[in-house]
Amino acid sequence: MPYTADDRPPRRTSEELRAQIPGWGVDLDPTDRPSYPKERRDLETGAHWDFPERQPEHAPRERSIEHRFLTPVFGTAQPLHGVSGMIRRKAYQYGEDKTYRWLMLLGADRVDAVGSHMRSLVTLRPDNPLTETGVRSEFTANGWSSRVGQKRYDVRHHWMDPILVGGPWALAAGAAVLGGVKARRALRD
Repeated sequence: MPYTADDRPPRRTSEELRAQIPGWGVDLDPTDRPSYPKERRDLETGAHWDFPERQPEHAPRERSIEHRFLTPVFGTAQPLHGVSGMIRRKAYQYGEDKTYRWLMLLGADRVDAVGSHMRSLVTLRPDNPLTETGVRSEFTANGWSSRVGQKRYDVRHHWMDPILVGGPWALAAGAAVLGGVKARRALRD
């Protein structure tokens, strides 16, 4: 039988709740609450404002559609850029309760990570997967013994960690070798 609004039980009074639930209503009196002094509005705070001065917005910022405006202060160090920025801008057009919004933001993070790896491959100092992913610490800092026999829950996914961490690097190296072989063949012909 489906639930309807008419099926709701009648609301219980404070006295009924206090009789049935031990300790119910102990914080109804504001002066009995431990946080009461923090909730008072008549104390002097020393602030010279009720609402802080707003930081100027020089470029359009991403913001949730649930909020009227940005927070008074916001970060500008990492502006949205490239494909990941386009994905993030699109994600912010949806409400915070939508799963696809958060999946799009996660996807944008992955796109940004792949872009960073690709940019590092064309620089003079590319990323070093052995030192920057923690693989070396598995052999030098007790990595294996800290997981085996410890009843840790994350042991279940350890088999896929080398694939997720090393897989993109192996694919990039394979693509580079394949590209080099094809380029050499093209130069011979």
